[in-house]
Amino acid sequence: MSTELTEQKRLNIIDSATRMFLAHGYRNTSMDKIAQAAPVSKATLYNHFDNKEALLAAVVSKLCNALLETMTQAKVDSDDVENSLRKIADSFVALIFSADALAIFRLAIAESREFPELSQLFYDSGPKVALLQLETYLRQLNNSGQLKIANPTFAADAFFSLLKGDLHLQCLLAKKPLPTNQEKQQLVDNALTFYMRGILLLDH
Repeated sequence: MSTELTEQKRLNIIDSATRMFLAHGYRNTSMDKIAQAAPVSKATLYNHFDNKEALLAAVVSKLCNALLETMTQAKVDSDDVENSLRKIADSFVALIFSADALAIFRLAIAESREFPELSQLFYDSGPKVALLQLETYLRQLNNSGQLKIANPTFAADAFFSLLKGDLHLQCLLAKKPLPTNQEKQQLVDNALTFYMRGILLLDH
């Protein structure tokens, strides 16, 4: 089987697992059911993923893929740091306010009491990776002399927190509909303006 077909089969499995997790919950979704939904043989399924935990990690990683790719492409040698941060912000907001991401977030929270390893897996596969990647980028900007940030760890967390705000919590609780593209752009504009004028441009 070609590499392209193998990768496509892997992506089909991840998409099927996503649908099954969201429809039936984590504990009620078996590897057998995922194999049937894909559809692939159990041997093929286990050839790609050792267990259900590995599949969930792949689901979260796929959701975060566009954000992580955007962050990887951020260039330290660019003269326009704000533009790089805007691209990261656009990708982050598109991710966290997507229906699938919100649903997976709710799933991790709902299962966290009985399956604490599930919420840890969710955090390690997505939010933690993104946070560490942004922190690394900010440290590189410090080292290049473009910025002077006393606490890059806090600065990375503050950037994402500004973009989530109360709106993300209300969407998680289904108290508000998903924001429109215009509303998301306004959120990015407001957060980035505040961030650039405050945290990044102040000498500490």
